[in-house]
Amino acid sequence: MSASGGTKAIVAALGANLAIAVSKFVAFAFSGSSSMLAEGVHSLADSGNQFLLLVGGKKAQREATPQHPFGYGRERFIYAFLVSIVLFSVGGMFAIYEGYEKIKHPHELEHWYWPVGVLVFAIIAEGFSFRTAIKESNELRGKLSWKEFVRRAKAPELPVVLLEDFGALIGLVLALGGVGLALLTGDGVWDGIGTLCIGVLLVLIALVLAAETKSLLLGESAGVEEVKKIEAAIVDGDTVTGIIHMRTLHLGPEELLIAAKIAVQHDDTAAEVASAINAAESRIREAVPIARVIYLEPDIYSEAEAAKGPDREATPGGPTPHPAGH
Repeated sequence: MSASGGTKAIVAALGANLAIAVSKFVAFAFSGSSSMLAEGVHSLADSGNQFLLLVGGKKAQREATPQHPFGYGRERFIYAFLVSIVLFSVGGMFAIYEGYEKIKHPHELEHWYWPVGVLVFAIIAEGFSFRTAIKESNELRGKLSWKEFVRRAKAPELPVVLLEDFGALIGLVLALGGVGLALLTGDGVWDGIGTLCIGVLLVLIALVLAAETKSLLLGESAGVEEVKKIEAAIVDGDTVTGIIHMRTLHLGPEELLIAAKIAVQHDDTAAEVASAINAAESRIREAVPIARVIYLEPDIYSEAEAAKGPDREATPGGPTPHPAGH
């Protein structure tokens, strides 16, 4: 997986979650806290999710084949979507069920120092993992807000780890609150309420992840900045006078397909057009390195035909180029 895939953040989260999961299950065994059980399953699910992200990154590196001529870049989107399903089912729904059962059949906590000690340790460990994810994300998000970064990121790993770690920290605070109130009041119902809140939180995070990764699976275009760079790189003002229409599609987080119909002069020779196309492709790859597959079709601009959109063939017409779009 490339550096932009956030491998460091995934490995940090995996190590932290495995250690935390073990400690939570030990705390549950000694205290009987349902919050600890729910949090233990949550951390175990998160560990499995990080493993899925690493597997997806590895599979995405496979070479293209005749059956898959554009490669396997979307494997990363598929595995990120699987993560949202695991987080929803194994993490969220289990916690909601466990919380309901504890509210219905509450019992007093035993050896309270186990869950409290483990929760403090878990908050520290998750904080380290979250800090690593933030550091890795800051190198990519630029001036984007965190919400915009999660919405626009084409590499799914960092948003997934960010939301998982954020949810884990909030869940730990909820678990600590539930355990604390159960100890202060002597009523185990509070432990169940804390568990129920953890489950609802995980379900909400899973739904956000599912929506974002579904959009990537369906196919997203290049970002606004990349489109501007591509448009500027295509037109040379000599042979290529404009862009009739253009479409872009992410084949993977770092793989971009570009298909455009470009306007050329009506008296250009085939050799001149071919040379201009080759030069345009070189400029595109220099401006946007992730542009891996480029198809440029030369044509004579016609305002009436261009207005029909990219799904209709243009016919010869006037020389004035239409503004680029995608």
